[in-house]
Amino acid sequence: MGSMSPIHLDNYKPLREVVFDVLRNAITSGLLQPGERLMENQLAEQLRVSRTPVREAIRKLEQEGFVVMAPRRGTYVADISIRDINEVFEIRSALEVLAAGLAAERIGEDDLEHLERMLVEIGEYIDKGDTAKIVEADCRFHDILYGATNNKTLATIISNLREKLTVFRTISYGYPGRAKRSLEEHRRIVEALARRNATLAQQLARKHIDNAEQTLLLHIGEKNQERRKVEE
Repeated sequence: MGSMSPIHLDNYKPLREVVFDVLRNAITSGLLQPGERLMENQLAEQLRVSRTPVREAIRKLEQEGFVVMAPRRGTYVADISIRDINEVFEIRSALEVLAAGLAAERIGEDDLEHLERMLVEIGEYIDKGDTAKIVEADCRFHDILYGATNNKTLATIISNLREKLTVFRTISYGYPGRAKRSLEEHRRIVEALARRNATLAQQLARKHIDNAEQTLLLHIGEKNQERRKVEE
């Protein structure tokens, strides 16, 4: 298990949230590797906290798909396979393209303004380098777009992918330069929606998802290469 620094309580967040952020960052940065077992007592000792906030943080990590808890095997960092990525992004691409087209035809002025405000908010988080906030804001941006389709079934189907997408978004946005490129892609999509150009909105949505997938695959490839070098 990779070594983590003790937590310094200079944060207004509840301790369980601080521990959650530390563990999530350790997973997405590669400090904690896919398949690596997580021991509550060891983590608590490294972070110099009790086991309770560690246990609560691990439960939240499981809910968001970062870790897996299995009988007799214990808790371990979730594996992310190329197949997982390809399958999820095949589905996401089709749904996002459909959502973009419908939103271009049906979006109201209030939702357009909300999306514009989200672009500003995401930009602020990018300037601060706050990946967790970028991911949260990105989720809200897409939720607004889904809502603008006026198709609740579509929004529900996409939301069923939320856990895996949260993991993928966190890794993708941690990759150098991806957050800024994604913001520009979002901006172009909003411009297409404002012009009621469904065809362009769909093209931009497909490109946005393709870029996200390629970034994720690039990250996974680089981490695997680093791991092989260490093993050698």
